[in-house]
Amino acid sequence: MTTTPPPPSSSPTAPASVSLGTPNSAAARPVMLLGSGELGKEVLIALQRLGVETIAVDRYEGAPGQQVAHHARTIAMNDPDELRALILRDRPALVVPEIEAIATLTLEALEAEGIVRVIPTARAARLTMDREGIRRLAAETLGLPTSPYVFADSLVELQSAIDGGIGYPCIVKPVMSSSGKGQSKIDGSEDVAAAWQYAMDGGRVSGGRIIVEGFVDFDYEITQLTVRAIGADGAIHTHFCEPIGHVQVHGDYIESWQPQPMSAEALLRARAIAKAVTDDLGGQGLFGVELFVKGDHVWFSEVSPRPHDTGLVTLVTQAQSEFELHARAILGLPVDTSLRVPGASAVIYGGVEADAVVFEGVADALRVPQTDIRLFGKPQSFVRRRMGVALAHDTDVETARARAKEAASKVTVRAV
Repeated sequence: MTTTPPPPSSSPTAPASVSLGTPNSAAARPVMLLGSGELGKEVLIALQRLGVETIAVDRYEGAPGQQVAHHARTIAMNDPDELRALILRDRPALVVPEIEAIATLTLEALEAEGIVRVIPTARAARLTMDREGIRRLAAETLGLPTSPYVFADSLVELQSAIDGGIGYPCIVKPVMSSSGKGQSKIDGSEDVAAAWQYAMDGGRVSGGRIIVEGFVDFDYEITQLTVRAIGADGAIHTHFCEPIGHVQVHGDYIESWQPQPMSAEALLRARAIAKAVTDDLGGQGLFGVELFVKGDHVWFSEVSPRPHDTGLVTLVTQAQSEFELHARAILGLPVDTSLRVPGASAVIYGGVEADAVVFEGVADALRVPQTDIRLFGKPQSFVRRRMGVALAHDTDVETARARAKEAASKVTVRAV
């Protein structure tokens, strides 16, 4: 674990001594999650282990987190009126955004009115909900190394950005999307129109804006999980997990492992970038900072102010998983980011389009040594929907990766 003391200007945002209420009582201090997929589900479980009353909100009923929370709510979270009405009705002590598609201006207003505390802050939720806000913060305000980029609002503007200096190959992403949706690589002019349409289809808003990035010739990508938590002195301190390596296809995570081997210099630079971004965003909680690495050089890519999908591997590798770290940090409790054992994760995809499915081969998967399985309980399956994950640990990362992939391959999803 690496801990960085706060700068002299740092001030406590919560008392060092924390009181936790009792669920479903007058002493309850409910925590509301906005977004209740597989990552939110694990955060809810971590909160409940600490006796916290939980409210799971999602856009559809029966979301994974709603299946385990004390209370389930279903609304359009990007609707300002619906979101405000729900928060005013339930009066949670904390609101924890777990997805990007939220009416963040409403959260900022409610926070400014003193009605609710947003994790990590309402400003952070707004800045990171779209790639434009966070990229401009990192590159233009903080001066961090990033790939060259241009924003575009039309196919003509996209082509102009490429011709004007971005060049080929390049990466196109919607400014608002999640889990790699709408992201593609352009190798030549024949790919531009298809990439534009793919971005439009994958964005969270119709007719959306895109970012086109110059291609960075990196050796590997990492997720640097970074935790801002209250110390015994009542001030916020920054903690780092061991770096997580991962493989993405079309921007979608398919496997991850921890720790990712890297040079001491690259690790120092990665953590300096992660600290600069998270210090500016402020608040408490866990952040997933994505970075490109080539040798000793590091470039900032993206940041999520919440647990990261590649961090599912921490369920098997760390003393406290990323979900436990997030829960403890937002409650003002001590955190432990230490690594217990090297490990890996591999995604289990739906493979079918169905309203109800059964999982087969789970016993065979669990017979692979030193593995575990998490099935998320999503009510519907899509071909590329993440329905579960296989986890493995060993004395070395490569063996763990092979075992995780083997276990995942043995689980099949069948429509009923």
